[in-house]
Amino acid sequence: MYIEKMAGPWLASPFWQRQLLLDNVDDLNKLRASTIREVWINLAKSTIVVSPAGSADAPAPPAEPAAITEPAPPPAVRPALNAIVPVGIADELEHATVLLKKSREAVQSMFMEARMGKAISMEAAAPLVDEIAESVLRNSDAMIGLARLKTSDDYTYMHSVAVCALMVALGKQLNLDDDALREAGMAGLLHDIGKMAIPLTILQKPGKLSDEEYQQIKRHPKAGYDMLASLPMIPAAALDVCLHHHEKIDGSGYPEGLKGGSISLYSRMGAICDVYDAITSNRPYKQGWCPAESLRRMAEWSKGHFDERIFAAFVKCLGIYPIGTLVRLKSERIGVVVEQATGKPLTKPKVRVFYSAKSRSYLRPELIDLSAPGVKDGIASTEEAATWGLEDIDRYWSGEVEFI
Repeated sequence: MYIEKMAGPWLASPFWQRQLLLDNVDDLNKLRASTIREVWINLAKSTIVVSPAGSADAPAPPAEPAAITEPAPPPAVRPALNAIVPVGIADELEHATVLLKKSREAVQSMFMEARMGKAISMEAAAPLVDEIAESVLRNSDAMIGLARLKTSDDYTYMHSVAVCALMVALGKQLNLDDDALREAGMAGLLHDIGKMAIPLTILQKPGKLSDEEYQQIKRHPKAGYDMLASLPMIPAAALDVCLHHHEKIDGSGYPEGLKGGSISLYSRMGAICDVYDAITSNRPYKQGWCPAESLRRMAEWSKGHFDERIFAAFVKCLGIYPIGTLVRLKSERIGVVVEQATGKPLTKPKVRVFYSAKSRSYLRPELIDLSAPGVKDGIASTEEAATWGLEDIDRYWSGEVEFI
């Protein structure tokens, strides 16, 4: 049968397409197992011949020669996200690197179409969200860490990819189901689409914004909501996060000044993910803070700005020392956090040491799992690369230096 339309949110469907030919029992069972409860069938496009009512015993009409047609491609089935098996960062870095390049190009294309007044293609956005979600669920450190390395020129596009990845990671920590994870990811991907209504001269201004320019920036949530509201089957979460990701728990946010429980779960998540990526990224007007320092400052703001329970879950999924944090060990060696040790204390990540604080000289890079049995070393402090004259420290975890 040919499905013309499904009742329910797009992301509740087990297939990427909204219209498709369903011609096997396995795909039918996937549809039955989903939360989609109604579909519209186009009989003219279906391959099943439906007999008129009351004619079950009527002789079949003479067979006519079948037209020779190309078989329809099988519907693209969405993966079961919560069933994805985690892997180590070394096994995901290469794939995440390729996916980030693809994601940047896709988001840039979508955003440029939005700037020209064209509608966003949900059929392009949905598979991209799934790919990002799959990578994050295999290893969140790889995708989230690499997305943080965006240049200031790429910020507008890669910020959306990064927030998508962070929303999925946080959603997983909050035990959201597959449909909710997809909605969270889509909300993250599209949360800043309204910035396409803001002049580039303001978005890319290297200095401080004037009061008038800042007021224009504050228009982007409502502008984005208006862009998305006309799209068919846009998830409610995407609309909500687009409009409310700058709201704060104490009511001091914008555009509506919502407070506490008036802010949805998705928008409370979006506020945290948006701020974290913004303050860890290099911008035209400032350098990003290191991940651990960013979490420390966000913890200070959390009582007024963020939902404290959700922020605690955010810290738990990233770790107290997120990937890319420069740390000084008790052994006076300096290194970069390269991965969180699964199921181990947040204070004991995997660190790639490469510099001696005593001799102020480089060491042969060595990977140390601080949670491993018998390891007595630990983190003494976080450090700033500039203090030690260190440059390009991200290469020690991003795949440019092989693990030993």
